[in-house]
Amino acid sequence: MILPASIKAPLAALLFGFNTFFACLLIYPLAFVKFLIPLSRVHHFCTQMMVRIGELWISGNNLNMNLTQNISWKIDGLENLSHEKSYLIVCNHQSWMDIVILQRVFNRKIPFIRFFLKYELIYVPLLGWAWWALDFPFMKRHSRKYLELHPEKRNEDYESTKKACALFKGQSVTLLNFLEGTRFKKTKQLATQSPFENLLTPKVGGLAFVLNSMGEQFESLIDVTLYYPQGAVELWDALKGRLPEVVVHIRQHKIPSNLMNGNYSIDRNYRITLQKWVNEIWKQKDEELKKLRLVSPPGIEPGSNV
Repeated sequence: MILPASIKAPLAALLFGFNTFFACLLIYPLAFVKFLIPLSRVHHFCTQMMVRIGELWISGNNLNMNLTQNISWKIDGLENLSHEKSYLIVCNHQSWMDIVILQRVFNRKIPFIRFFLKYELIYVPLLGWAWWALDFPFMKRHSRKYLELHPEKRNEDYESTKKACALFKGQSVTLLNFLEGTRFKKTKQLATQSPFENLLTPKVGGLAFVLNSMGEQFESLIDVTLYYPQGAVELWDALKGRLPEVVVHIRQHKIPSNLMNGNYSIDRNYRITLQKWVNEIWKQKDEELKKLRLVSPPGIEPGSNV
């Protein structure tokens, strides 16, 4: 549909808002039951129903995108995936559109994607309680200065991760982890002295906690490389039609068994082995991005607005 940006963005935002409101109307009664009745069978039933609503919500967003946008999609690597198995996704991070794109690409092909959220996001209108009801893991992040004053809080993230992962035992689930920890910008890459040209150095502490808690449950690690040939944009600019093309490369990696058990906090050899494995994946991803940039140089610095 060819529409001017002044009409396209408000229309797309209105459709997104309506779709979200309708999904929340369906989710909230189930969330209320889940909150009131502390029975695992009730929790499991309510969660499964809400996951189906979440997948329907994503389908509605995809339809909205198809109707209001004209995006060229280049996707490879979706073979040999199953909705009945569990996966751990890692992906380079350039924009909040990354999540929208991952939801579109993987919806109903693998289990509903969850990702770790800052605890403060539980207060986001509509979505905050829906995220809680859908078992999205919430984490309280502490600064280094705070931890120096309160050393007893150092293991809080690990315990929170274990508690969150315990909810997913015995069910098919997909967890998403942006290992860079923040959106890529060239200035960040230079400031942090990342050894990768198109990526920030991956942080593997959180990944270790997840692997220790439920590594044997994952069928594989799904490595996703996202590339925006005309430059990464944020959600509002994408709604204006400033996202003409998206490239998505998907690769699966078997998770080595020796990485599923180890103490990241005190075992130096384990830390080195895990970092080396992830760095090798990141090296391949960086080479892939180099090739893509040679074929189609970006018009905008990744992570910037237009």
